[in-house]
Amino acid sequence: MKKYILFIIVAIMSFGCGDYLDVVPDNVATIEHAFKDRTSTLRYLATCYHKVASEQNISKNVNQIGSDEFYVDQNPFYGGYDNWKGLDMRAGYQDSESPMFNLWGLYDVIRDCNTFIENAPSVTVDITETEKATWIAEVKVLKAYYHFRLMRMYGPMPIIKENISVDGRIEDSRVSRDPYDESIEYLVSLIDEAMEFLPEQINNLATEAGHITKPVAAAIKADMLLTAASPLYNGNTDLATLKNNDGTQLVSTEFDPNKWTLAAEAAKQALDYALNAGHDFYETFEFPDISDSTKTILNRKQCVIERWNKEIIWAKTDYNIGAVTAVTPYFSLAMHDWAPFETFISPTLATTEFFYSSNGVPIDEDNMWPYEDRHQIAVADESEKYYVKPNYETMQIHLKREPRYYANLGFDGARWFGNGRFKEIGRGANPGEESYLFQMKAKQQQGKAVTVRFSATGLYCRKLVHYKSAYTAADKNVTQSGTFAIYRLAELYLMYAEALNESLDAPNAEVYAAIDAVRQQAGLNGVVESWTNHSKFPGKVTTKEGMREIIRAERTSELAFEGSRYDDIRRWKTATAAMNEPIRGYDVDSEAAIDFNQIMILQSQRFYSRDYFLPIKQEYIRKNDNLVQNPLW
Repeated sequence: MKKYILFIIVAIMSFGCGDYLDVVPDNVATIEHAFKDRTSTLRYLATCYHKVASEQNISKNVNQIGSDEFYVDQNPFYGGYDNWKGLDMRAGYQDSESPMFNLWGLYDVIRDCNTFIENAPSVTVDITETEKATWIAEVKVLKAYYHFRLMRMYGPMPIIKENISVDGRIEDSRVSRDPYDESIEYLVSLIDEAMEFLPEQINNLATEAGHITKPVAAAIKADMLLTAASPLYNGNTDLATLKNNDGTQLVSTEFDPNKWTLAAEAAKQALDYALNAGHDFYETFEFPDISDSTKTILNRKQCVIERWNKEIIWAKTDYNIGAVTAVTPYFSLAMHDWAPFETFISPTLATTEFFYSSNGVPIDEDNMWPYEDRHQIAVADESEKYYVKPNYETMQIHLKREPRYYANLGFDGARWFGNGRFKEIGRGANPGEESYLFQMKAKQQQGKAVTVRFSATGLYCRKLVHYKSAYTAADKNVTQSGTFAIYRLAELYLMYAEALNESLDAPNAEVYAAIDAVRQQAGLNGVVESWTNHSKFPGKVTTKEGMREIIRAERTSELAFEGSRYDDIRRWKTATAAMNEPIRGYDVDSEAAIDFNQIMILQSQRFYSRDYFLPIKQEYIRKNDNLVQNPLW
């Protein structure tokens, strides 16, 4: 049997064969061994899955660290350049000779997918035709997904429909980039032909968790078409110069409104598949005696990391433990000395403005919220006791906010339920059982007590910390890991709302219903009611342009810290504005509230027009002169 290699191996770079060691005996990496029976084929299937969301370690994941959501403390104690490179990229230090993030290794697993699709049909030992058809369908979707991940980072890319034989001509390996719209059409067709062979849902989590289902495939398809319809790719004249050497235009500069119609149809299909398969919004029932406020907080944070909860459409099976500890706060002053982990990634001050007021509208639009005083010292009243300690001196920006603010952020004066304390305020036998009070000033419980192990911005990311994580003594700590959602039900509703709104002349009831489904889970009133009663611009909900802003704000709030923002602000072409603001935080060296609440600039950011795409490593272009570089690199 012929052996195949991907063009990348020949023309661009070399990858090891270590992944094959999982699928063949005696370290002999041959196709004959890999597909000799059901068991070996199943192992090769696992190889095709191994790059799914493979960078789920925040400091190494460009989708999470690439946006303005996180700051990385640059203390040498925290691992040096490998952890800081996202911050360096955002400071404008990216280059094409040695890119700080290089995702071209995904072509290695695309090669594996092609090998599986070609060879799996011939397997006959201990396998049913139904099983075989399902596995091949899964791999077709994975092949489309990996190509799409590359295209989100680099724009138009070479599409590897089949592997190139080592017996082929070297010229065949020197491929060019494929036009974006043609690539999307091909990848969508792969998913469509796979769809009928995929199950509606996973029946055995122990053996099938994370496998592709109809809702997963439909979600990936909807994401592809939504991205293709977005301003970065739909009528973007800035990319007029992005052409192959033969003059082939790689991104159309003509706006096509039908792309939004196709995206809306695909999002509705994904939503219908998910609902028919039993997916629903996450809801905790573990603590029947907690307040509705605390319950909403738990629901909107745990939906991302609670293992295989019903809101998850697709997830990485294990969220990297390094990602968990990198954002986990310290729950006592003593812990700063003995904690077996280091918090060095923290939310930026910019994230405090992502979320709505308690009235469900942006804080700068709320006709009652004191936006101009947002950075002044203020105290919470009794009605906010489950979110903030009443009469505790904190900052106005932390008060009278929507529940998702408190589900996502920990701050000076915040209440934090879980992590060893599972009694609501006022309901414990002693204060040590009740929700933590976070005190973030210098030398306080969660503040800067030593030169390491503190939040450099004065904020903690609550969403990515499982409430069951508990740290009580040096030899008694449990870091609760979980899944990490790649797609969840709320995002499908938001995809549909965005695409449908863009496909219409003005928003209709269906647009409102889709966004309101998400808002209801966040404890908010419907979008029309909220804007009519509380916004300085009540007519905003009646126009396509107004709803565009609202839907984008809803995505930013609902999907905060999940790796969506980096892709969103690029596909919307709004990254230039968002990513040129400096990274800010609080004065964590100060002990008094009036000093701690001063705004500090931690680092400048530089986002240029070129940064809408990552650069292709120059080495690859030198080895394959048919590859063209992204604009301005």
